[in-house]
Amino acid sequence: MTTNRDIVLAFSGGLDTSFCVPYLQERGWSVHTVFADTGGVDAEERDFIEGRAAELGVASHVTVDGGPAIWEGFVKPFVWAGEGYQGQYPLLVSDRYLIVEAALKRCAELGTRAIAHGCTGMGNDQVRFDLAVKALGDYEIVAPIREIQKEHTEVRAYEQKYLEDRGFGVRAKQQAYTINENLLGLTMSGGEIDRWQAPGEGAVGWCKPRAEWPAEPLRVRIAFEKGEAVSLDGERMAGHDLLARLNGLFARYGVGRGLYTGDTTIGLKGRIIFEAPGLAALLTAHRALEEAVLSKLQNRFKPDVARKWVELVYEGFFHDPLKTDLEAFLASSQGAVNGEVVLETHGGSVGAVAIESPHILNAKGATYAQAADWGVAEAEGFIKLFGMSSTLWAEVNRT
Repeated sequence: MTTNRDIVLAFSGGLDTSFCVPYLQERGWSVHTVFADTGGVDAEERDFIEGRAAELGVASHVTVDGGPAIWEGFVKPFVWAGEGYQGQYPLLVSDRYLIVEAALKRCAELGTRAIAHGCTGMGNDQVRFDLAVKALGDYEIVAPIREIQKEHTEVRAYEQKYLEDRGFGVRAKQQAYTINENLLGLTMSGGEIDRWQAPGEGAVGWCKPRAEWPAEPLRVRIAFEKGEAVSLDGERMAGHDLLARLNGLFARYGVGRGLYTGDTTIGLKGRIIFEAPGLAALLTAHRALEEAVLSKLQNRFKPDVARKWVELVYEGFFHDPLKTDLEAFLASSQGAVNGEVVLETHGGSVGAVAIESPHILNAKGATYAQAADWGVAEAEGFIKLFGMSSTLWAEVNRT
């Protein structure tokens, strides 16, 4: 039997969500934790998270496989869009929306309308969580980290002491950095990163440093059908498995790591390290194929739609109808994005070195800067008409 004091906590086992458990318990809540495994942790880390929940004395804990959902719900349209937030950041926190869905499903199973999260009042995740919950139903949202900020300025230090005073340890890495990992990649903030200093030796994630890059270059072949990656080196596999494989391959070469400063939803400047080796590879391959098969007007217009889609997802409007409208355009643009792309890296960056597709817009009788099936008069006439307005302006205003 459950009571009306049951609450579902989106749980990662980190400092913030670990703090939330005893905090909520001491206020009369029976805490049920949900970990949505979106592919960024290994079996050892999953075991740690489940063990951490048990150690904290939760009423129940479930782990949900979120890999397929994050591929369908985010990766496909994000790759179609092909744009990072402010031209850089690949929206690695977009698993938050799928975490909310998993937590609300658990709420339904328990018969409760109360949901909790470990987001702070300083960041964007609180906006994403709250707006997603509000879009999906009428729930009571409890945010312990926001509550303690009313009385404590050094929030993470307070959380750590709070846990230690109750006999719960804190992992060393969590004392210095806030680390988020999922199928999309890894983000890291805190410590010297927040102080606008060079990242320290401990600020390392999946991507290997230059000294550890393999000597031999890496080549892979990715096949796309209607803009969706469907196979790697000839082996068909589910999208989330393909992305996980790309993460492992390209992280060894340091691909996809960046230090990014961005304009956050709440108005502060955010500074993070991000690592997204698999997404960097997918975006590079998809863009190379897309640029070869879309028309010039499609290639010019599509980034405008993409940037708006990215802004909506970044700022918490994952369920806004405009996002659905934009995705309809993006999906329509992918009908001819079929073929294979060969990627190559020597380390640090990745490039598309070969493209095969029946839809490449090749002219039968012409090759750029090499050969043409039109004459001098046609070329001169085109130039005259194409530049008519600018030429007339120059003639009229020449001094």
